Amino acid sequence: MLTEAQRAIVKATVPLLETGGETLTKHFYGIMLKEYPEVRPLFNQAHQASGDQPRALANSVLMYARHIDHLEKLGNLPAQIVHKHVALQVLPEQYPIVGTCLLRAIREVLGAEIATDEVLAAWGAAYQQLADMLIGAEEQVYAANAAAEGGWRGVRRFRVAGKVAESAEITSFYLEPEDGGPVLRYLPGQYIGLRLAIAGQEEQRRNYSLSSIADGKSLRISVKREAGGVVSNYLHDQVQEGSVLEVFPPAGPFTLQASAKPLVLISGGVGITPTLAMLQAALPSGRPVHFIHCARSRAVHAFRDTVDALATQYPQLHRFYSYDQATEADGADAVGYLTTEQLAQWLPKNRDVDAYFLGPKPFMALVKRSLAALGVPESQTHYEFFGPAAALA
Repeated sequence: MLTEAQRAIVKATVPLLETGGETLTKHFYGIMLKEYPEVRPLFNQAHQASGDQPRALANSVLMYARHIDHLEKLGNLPAQIVHKHVALQVLPEQYPIVGTCLLRAIREVLGAEIATDEVLAAWGAAYQQLADMLIGAEEQVYAANAAAEGGWRGVRRFRVAGKVAESAEITSFYLEPEDGGPVLRYLPGQYIGLRLAIAGQEEQRRNYSLSSIADGKSLRISVKREAGGVVSNYLHDQVQEGSVLEVFPPAGPFTLQASAKPLVLISGGVGITPTLAMLQAALPSGRPVHFIHCARSRAVHAFRDTVDALATQYPQLHRFYSYDQATEADGADAVGYLTTEQLAQWLPKNRDVDAYFLGPKPFMALVKRSLAALGVPESQTHYEFFGPAAALA
């Protein structure tokens, strides 16, 4: 139980973490990944190398400490963390490892004079409060997935029933359960986790968005080949029709909410995967949809033919494409990076809309600022991160 005195200590140490939080979390990860190899599959090494994972953890720790008296002010951050953990199958017995390494990193980075036994006790209690909250919420999701029709807990084996190139970089994998049973009806916008054993590599786990609406029988993911990406290149080059993949149940809070308001879907690059599922789910309701997609070029624009076909079927769908590089034959509606001015032309005149967006972080930061400047209510904008969660400027 976190006491009032410990709460005060945690709040008092926030400035120290603000000045050295990323250094501390890098040290924390170094300890944990070296001394506890059993948790390494839960962490994407590319995100470690780029610094994204330490930055995301530092941001989350700081937000938790700042709002420790009013955890409701954390907004949807806890839900994002819970669903990321569920999709990677983080288990209760792994939390003590994280706590041990975090407290050790605080002591070793800040020094014993600052990180006294009293300070470590306070942070230990605070961490346990956070861990208990996350473990409880994660168990609710695990149990709900297991109880749902076609649901499961832990790993389930799926056979690759189809493999389709959607662009020069993105390939879709159609997955059917090896046991022949039904598949739970996930929500548009959610993702699954994969557990892979790649020759010469440690176990790898990755999340991939589901790029089609649920049919109760199968799953589809659409994977971008990343330069140097261990898992994406393995999927593109080694996984074929008939291959079997180990799949964790769908998760994710970035889901299409029921509404009669006009819907705006904005994506960049492979961010089109969850917005495509949202588009397919929304169109039969009759609500107006503005679908905006940005890509480097026509060659890497996945699912354009699919969206164009939907536009002929559903007259309320307004689609717009922007390419960084384009020729006249590419049929782009704009050339160059997306701008606030361009968005203003493509959004409905009435800004009382529901907007969902996903893509590279700089792209998302631009979209977030632009939507606010153009009068879209902040409470009606929704976004998700590929990779570790972090704040958007």
